[in-house]
Amino acid sequence: MSENGGASKLAFFLAGAGIGAIVALLFAPGSGKETRDYLVQKAGESKDAMNMKGREYRRQAEDYVGKAKDMVSKQKEQLSAALEAGKQAYREEKIKTSQ
Repeated sequence: MSENGGASKLAFFLAGAGIGAIVALLFAPGSGKETRDYLVQKAGESKDAMNMKGREYRRQAEDYVGKAKDMVSKQKEQLSAALEAGKQAYREEKIKTSQ
C-alpha cells in the first residue's frame, strides 16, 4: 500500500457516504422521521466502520514501529560488534608494532 493509499480510500469513502446521504434524502420513500432515523442509523454504521479502520491502521502502525525498532536494534548490535572488532584489531596491531 502506498503512503497516500489509506488517505485516498478514506476520502473516497467519505465522498461516497455524502453522496449516498444526499441521494437518500432526494429519493426517500418514507416520511421525514423515517428518513432521519435511517440517516442516523447509516451515520452510526459509518462511524463504526471508520472506528474499525482507525483501529486497524493503528495496529498496522504499531506493527511497523515494532519492526523498525527491531531493525534499529539489530543494526546497533552489528555496529557495536564491528566497532569492538576494530578496537581489538587496533590493540593487536599496536602490540605487534611495539615489540
